[in-house]
Amino acid sequence: MKLCIFCSANQAIDPDFFHLTEELGQWAAKKDHDIVFGGVNQGLMECVAKAAHEAGGRTIGVVPQIIERNGRLSQYVDVEIPCDNLNDRKQLMQDQSDVFIALPGGIGTLDEIFTIAASATIGYHQKPVILYNMKGFWDSLIQMLDDLHAKGVIRNQWRTYIKVVSSLGELEELLEN
Repeated sequence: MKLCIFCSANQAIDPDFFHLTEELGQWAAKKDHDIVFGGVNQGLMECVAKAAHEAGGRTIGVVPQIIERNGRLSQYVDVEIPCDNLNDRKQLMQDQSDVFIALPGGIGTLDEIFTIAASATIGYHQKPVILYNMKGFWDSLIQMLDDLHAKGVIRNQWRTYIKVVSSLGELEELLEN
């Protein structure tokens, strides 16, 4: 299976997120799952790629040209898929991946989550989108989605398109079913 990981490229975040991300990358490699990611050499992106790569897994970096020009390409990219911009990147990631897992992240991660989830809501794919709610990171987003559903602006239950897990064990169980 190809697991697309959406996540932060920042270093100055909770160190526990790095530990949990490393566990995810190692687990994916042991299960023979490829990691599809943004190809950046910082933050949780670098962490998951390094962990998977060093555990014998394969990483696929979907890399906008600007990342390479700025010297931010991860050395743990096994297969590089170059692209022009972030819109191309999201489409290529969607095409390359079987499932999408959102780790802690910011504006870019939110953009990726909602682009993929919105595509599912209108029938472009039926691939799971999963919020890995490390240490409650996504709690406020979950509350917002519940509020939007209660206000009627999300037609169907949003959990039809976006699943939530709080541990690697829950993630593994969800992917096995």
